[in-house]
Amino acid sequence: MKRIEMVWWLSLCMGLVWETGGAAEPAKPAAPSPAPGAELKVTLPPGAAKPPAPFEGEGWQAMFDGQTLAGWRETPFAGRGEVRCQDGVIVLNMGDPFTGINWTNPFPKMNYEVALDAMRVMGSDFFCGLTVPVGTNFCSLIVGGWGGSLVGISSLDGMDASENETTKFTSFDTGRWYRIRLRVTEKKIEAWIDKEKLVDVVTTGKRISVRAGDIELSEPFGLAAWQTTAALREIKYRRVSGP
Repeated sequence: MKRIEMVWWLSLCMGLVWETGGAAEPAKPAAPSPAPGAELKVTLPPGAAKPPAPFEGEGWQAMFDGQTLAGWRETPFAGRGEVRCQDGVIVLNMGDPFTGINWTNPFPKMNYEVALDAMRVMGSDFFCGLTVPVGTNFCSLIVGGWGGSLVGISSLDGMDASENETTKFTSFDTGRWYRIRLRVTEKKIEAWIDKEKLVDVVTTGKRISVRAGDIELSEPFGLAAWQTTAALREIKYRRVSGP
């Protein structure tokens, strides 16, 4: 071998040793890319597998079949995240700011109760914004808003959930199911989280509305999350006769 070729060969070998710290290793095959249009499954917290608590009372009608979005459509929020069904739950992926769904079938306007399980999967704001009819008007029950702990009704006499008589603050753990129940009757709005009653307001003479803005797209019945990934399951309603 000529001297020039030998110097070149030695330089090449030394470069490989310098870069790899030893003998050169064969290149590893690249990880396969997901197929075009494939949906990425959300990793749910371990607590998502916990069985639901039974519903108290009779007459409950299911609004979610546990497998599909039959009866629902995605709320056309600008900047919304993906909505998908997996593992028996509906996942509202984090939006900028909203992601939500609307019920497309008939729903009572008064004297009813609606309940569901909701979980904050990721994020720090409300993981359940439940918008419902109150006669010819609408309002929203906000759970976990304004930094993660606020509960209240938006809006009463133009004041939203952070500034009216229903305002409450409670801590919510990420990755835990909460049973949320709302009752709307002719003179009252009541709401429970698990067994605790957090809203009990007389609505006679009050102006009821949703907060002005994008949340109006949730009317007449919708569920939404704000800059948060949420999981929903066991959505049911029934008719009631009073408070």
